[in-house]
Amino acid sequence: MHDVVKYIKDHNIGKYETNYSIKRLTTYKVGGNVSVLVYPRDTKRLILLLKYLKSKKIKYKVIGNGSNLLFSDANYEGVLIKLSEFDKMEIHGTTIKVGSGYSLIKLSKEATKKSLTGLEFASGIPGSIGGSIFMNAGAYKSDMGYVVRSVKVLTPDLQVITLVNKELQFHYRTSFFQKNPDYICLEATIQLKKGKKEAIEQVIKDRLKRRLETQPLEYPSAGSVFRNPKDKYAGELIENLGLKGLYKGKAQISEKHANFIINRGGATASNIRELMELVQSAVKENYGIQLKIEQEMVNWE
Repeated sequence: MHDVVKYIKDHNIGKYETNYSIKRLTTYKVGGNVSVLVYPRDTKRLILLLKYLKSKKIKYKVIGNGSNLLFSDANYEGVLIKLSEFDKMEIHGTTIKVGSGYSLIKLSKEATKKSLTGLEFASGIPGSIGGSIFMNAGAYKSDMGYVVRSVKVLTPDLQVITLVNKELQFHYRTSFFQKNPDYICLEATIQLKKGKKEAIEQVIKDRLKRRLETQPLEYPSAGSVFRNPKDKYAGELIENLGLKGLYKGKAQISEKHANFIINRGGATASNIRELMELVQSAVKENYGIQLKIEQEMVNWE
């Protein structure tokens, strides 16, 4: 990876780290090391970097806040690209233009300050804008698909284009980007509505209280592990099978919320995946339902 580092330096691509712990990049706090982690300064430099990596056939992945990723315990022999520098945000009336590296929780707070309603569901989702759009993150019967008007993207042939909402194929916990992972979200235009600040703050406060009471926020996790099957709750199915509290190594099915797997300290990625597969198998055997994992599996090949 010496040549990659040299290219990053020579072309002023941005800050970088070598042999960096992936545990520091994901909310599960598991994973091996990545050969090179880089933070491109802007779209122009991102394109330069991608051209180089593609030409050299070097493995790479663009990541957000790592709140919905399960990296394996193996080292990632390649380059992870983090778009933290893509963090510009402007509010014009009820319209927000925001970079893909901006925090979704922070954006929810900024919208509240401006008495804008529509992002209350996002006040507890620890993802970046880009990652949240990729996963179509949501809660409380709302998601990014309801508020994203358009997205500026980088195509696989490194052209910058804009996709509007209907082209983004938002459905429950999925989007155009999951089916087309070589497209990279650069910036989103979000459309909200005017509301009453006190009412918005109260909704967020009530939901925070509920999350603290029902979710194991004191431990590393990636939120809900499984998508809810139609007309059912994954957590309820898991709880009814008596799987709450089950351990694999230092990973545990939360005793507080059965659809959370938590790292009790020192869990491996394999521990977490074993629990996921055990739950899937038990639910399939007892209910005939194939639970779908919300998290993206990375570097397991």
